[in-house]
Amino acid sequence: MQVQKETIRKSLYDYQLKDLERIFEVLKELPTGSNLLYQLPTGGGKTVIFSEITRRFIEQTGKKVVVLTHRIELSGQTSRMLHNFGVSNKIINSEVKELIDQDEYFCFVAMVETLNNRLQEEKVKINDIGLVIIDEAHYNSFRKLFKYFDEATILGVTATPLSSNIKLPLKDHYKKLIVGKSIKSLIENGFLAQANLYNYDVSLRSLKLGIHGDYTVKSSDELYSNQSMLGKLVTAYEEVAKGTKTLIFNNGISTSYYVYETFKKAGYDIRHLDNKNTATERKEILEWFSKTPDAILTSVSILTTGFDEPTVESIILNRATRSLTLYFQMIGRGSRVLPNKKEFNVIDMGNNVARFGPWDEPVDWQEIFHFPDFYLENIKNDEDIERDFVYEMPAELREKFSKSENVNFDIKEEYKKVFAEGKKSKLVLERSIEQHAQICVENSEDVFDARILAKELKEEIAFRVRQYSYCIMNNTKNYKEWLEEDYERKLRSSISKKFAQLM
Repeated sequence: MQVQKETIRKSLYDYQLKDLERIFEVLKELPTGSNLLYQLPTGGGKTVIFSEITRRFIEQTGKKVVVLTHRIELSGQTSRMLHNFGVSNKIINSEVKELIDQDEYFCFVAMVETLNNRLQEEKVKINDIGLVIIDEAHYNSFRKLFKYFDEATILGVTATPLSSNIKLPLKDHYKKLIVGKSIKSLIENGFLAQANLYNYDVSLRSLKLGIHGDYTVKSSDELYSNQSMLGKLVTAYEEVAKGTKTLIFNNGISTSYYVYETFKKAGYDIRHLDNKNTATERKEILEWFSKTPDAILTSVSILTTGFDEPTVESIILNRATRSLTLYFQMIGRGSRVLPNKKEFNVIDMGNNVARFGPWDEPVDWQEIFHFPDFYLENIKNDEDIERDFVYEMPAELREKFSKSENVNFDIKEEYKKVFAEGKKSKLVLERSIEQHAQICVENSEDVFDARILAKELKEEIAFRVRQYSYCIMNNTKNYKEWLEEDYERKLRSSISKKFAQLM
């Protein structure tokens, strides 16, 4: 049996040992060939736990173990971790055409697509398999292999027991879910860093949902590549993350390139990485990122799994997602602790925290596992999120209105007043325009200065129009765009009238 000396084994934390014992207890209770799912947050040490499970299983049963991953990088990392636990193993990659030496090993690590191809070709047949461990089990690509291991026990491990395909829920393939420690508990006990969450309200009305239930790359690129959003991104970075090692997640390659160019022009040390980079380029970029203290790395999808850089201090979600798994994966990249790192920043540019709740908030994984449809149907939609927005004038802009004691105007409250007075709803916007015109005049020398100042209110005007459209229940894109244009035109006119009255 190829299990190396116990002395070189890594030690497990108490909570990991407790979970491991629970898993073995359930495996004993369930009939042979049952499927079991185990949940533990990103950074909690899933690979460590299933490596020790592998070692013990081989030792106790004398049967073989197959560990399945969905990416080549994860195969290498998993193989090295198994070696650290004294488990000699063989990686089945694209170079392995046959398993002539399979009797020399009790553990095999394989990428799902490669193993599926070999099994279909009938060139590989692993004898006497007792346990199949599936890393990142929420991915559906693993299902195609289940038929080859119908006599083995299957243990899936994931941070988020919610299937990547809403039509194929995990409960249909796994008999039971074991839930590990929560993020909050791991933070309190010093195993994960505390996330400082910063939300920048973003209107997502232009985003479109694709067939898989998440926002399309095309609509995301159109929104996040425009100058307004790029400017907001740089401002957010400078307000929260400047001088820290920062990882930026985007939905599209085009957006990531725009982000790269924008930060480069602003004088920041930044690189771009996506799945089109060669293995050599990727290695060089990640080494640079690791060694450079205030490095900024803008990326697309590729670093959500199989990437571990504990020195990351800030995460920027420069995208919106409706995938709970992706949400946890992205933030989890910054959650590793170091002796001098107990917390990290999360800048949310996609209303994701409003959609899913704070990263460290308790989640009922059992309910999500057993009733995934109910959970997915009740994810907060963008319109409801935007209804709850509260606009705050940026400090830099507020300074330009320093002569005005109050710059706020509550559209919802004003609508209630107008409604109670029995007057027409358009009076709400007229009063809003009057207030905007007044503060522009109060802080300008002449009509030209006031009109320039009014242009800087564009974001607040859009917010007020949006709130008004919710009140009157007419929330179509064309109507809101027309209202904004009409508002800006009437504001310019009101400013001119006010200055005329002063003369």
